[in-house]
Amino acid sequence: MSEKSFAAKTTIPILLGYSTIGCAFGLIVHNCGYPWYVVLLTSVLIYAGAAQYAIAGMFAAGAGYLDIAIAMFLINSRHMVYGFSLLEKFKGTKPYTPYLIFGLTDETFGLLSTVNVPASLDRPKTYFYITLLDQLYWILGGLAGYFIGAAIPFDFEGVDFALTSLFTVLLVEQWKHCANKLPFLIAAVCAVAAILIAGPRHMLILAFVLAVAGIMIFRKRVEPC
Repeated sequence: MSEKSFAAKTTIPILLGYSTIGCAFGLIVHNCGYPWYVVLLTSVLIYAGAAQYAIAGMFAAGAGYLDIAIAMFLINSRHMVYGFSLLEKFKGTKPYTPYLIFGLTDETFGLLSTVNVPASLDRPKTYFYITLLDQLYWILGGLAGYFIGAAIPFDFEGVDFALTSLFTVLLVEQWKHCANKLPFLIAAVCAVAAILIAGPRHMLILAFVLAVAGIMIFRKRVEPC
């Protein structure tokens, strides 16, 4: 088995998910009245599902560039938190390291943090193909959604929940692969606390801060999955 074929097999769940939520993003962009190349450019240059969903709505609402930039930073700040856990895996991955960092979405992180690459395969190259395929799935899904929206009348109610659904699936997969459930418990408690303190609209950053603090406090009991 080659690195490409192993990556293709490993990313089948992402293919199924991104073909759906990428399609939903394309539908939203079309519904906002933007041309098709907005889907392509944002998916190639930004490539952050939640941020792309948000940016389409913010542009449609007439938000300023500074407001959009701040929102993008806050939404994507979670990558700085969980990216640290891949430092060991990314050692020795040059020349692919810059792209691996750029392409680290939630779903790709879920795969890379649990995948066991066979010893016969080149590990850095396998990580590269996994990341690249995930982005291609997102791009193709977004373009398909845009042109479907242009050709067929579509009810957009509930479309933006597709991303949450995929996160839920990935959470279940992480739960099944991790023997130590303490990180999940810490995350759940911190999320509830953040909602109670800051409310649903402003809980995200507070939840991250509380979760990092909780992991640090219980770091001796939080073992690798």
